[in-house]
Amino acid sequence: MARQGGETCRLDLSIRHDRLLPFDARVNDPCEPDLFEFDLSGHLILPGLINCHDHLEFNLFPRLGEGPHANYIDWADNVYRPLDSPLKEHLLVPKPIRLMWGGLKNLFSAVTTVCHHNPYEPSVFDAGFPVRVVRRFGWAHSLHFSQDVSIRFRATPGRWPFLLHAAEGTCRRAWSEIAHLEEIGVLSDHTVLIHGVALEDSAIEVLRRFRTSLIWCPSSNLFTLGRTLQDEVFRSGLNIGLGTDSALTGEGDLIDELRVAQSRGRFTEAELFDMVTGKAAQILRLNCGEGEIREGGVADLVAVAEEHGTPSEALQEIRPELVLLGGKIKLISRRLADRLQGRRTTGLEPIYLEGRGEYLVDAGVRELHAATAQILGPDFRLAGRRVQV
Repeated sequence: MARQGGETCRLDLSIRHDRLLPFDARVNDPCEPDLFEFDLSGHLILPGLINCHDHLEFNLFPRLGEGPHANYIDWADNVYRPLDSPLKEHLLVPKPIRLMWGGLKNLFSAVTTVCHHNPYEPSVFDAGFPVRVVRRFGWAHSLHFSQDVSIRFRATPGRWPFLLHAAEGTCRRAWSEIAHLEEIGVLSDHTVLIHGVALEDSAIEVLRRFRTSLIWCPSSNLFTLGRTLQDEVFRSGLNIGLGTDSALTGEGDLIDELRVAQSRGRFTEAELFDMVTGKAAQILRLNCGEGEIREGGVADLVAVAEEHGTPSEALQEIRPELVLLGGKIKLISRRLADRLQGRRTTGLEPIYLEGRGEYLVDAGVRELHAATAQILGPDFRLAGRRVQV
């Protein structure tokens, strides 16, 4: 079991009502006849990963608008053609279906909590969604596309994060956004800026002063802007979480993003692990045990084959064998499901994702696939990967 990025220990875990009981506690309650135990020896158990930034409804789309662009405004002007292919066809897929696929993209990459940068959709997210979606947050798109940023910020409770795309570019306009945000009073210790590619020394110092956090989406930045965060940002002491952005610009899922981040080589494996677990939970003001394994915390757990010595090393091309959300199986590999011989996998549906493997998942993927294929054809892709059911 993983407790910290560089730490492992062996013990038994018990779950009741979606929470972890005291470690090594043995549950033997005749009032709970459905108690189920299974052996995960040979596996490393990690906390469910946290994706700090995604636009869930855009993960069936292909990548669009390869740069380098000067900023996000130039990119949007280049790709936004809703009456032309491929946007026209993809926008015909009903939004609830696209959101569900976005949730599955995250589940396949060991994510149990995702921060969706758009309005919370209770009719979808509260009805058996594949992963947990952050519910308590304030947000605006950006200074350019949201004219009411300061109003939205003031309406956000101080105990919630306020999320905003900012400094997303390589030009003076992108660089100047930090000074503008300071001027209108939007920077604080609960402000979370997404991208920050234009940050230089003076802007970094402003963010340090306000204890503002940052979300890093390296593959999206490299695709649209031709560069990503500068070394000075990683040395600054700012809280940094990792996000995928959507398939419109990101390379794929959180596994892909971790690989791109690792290639930058600006931090230790333990620091990268923290960006998708404990630090991510801190930035997003999550306080129920997300991103860690603790007594009394929510039972969001991932089991991976024990091929590495530490949890942080396990992030190298991580492949989940089992994902529990609040103690409930949401994803299990075919191999591990066969080992369980059908126990607790009733009702799960099979799915194959190119480059990731064959799984059983707690989602109506046959119906999702049929509805999507009717519009996009049977060879549609999820974050760049073919899907079969």
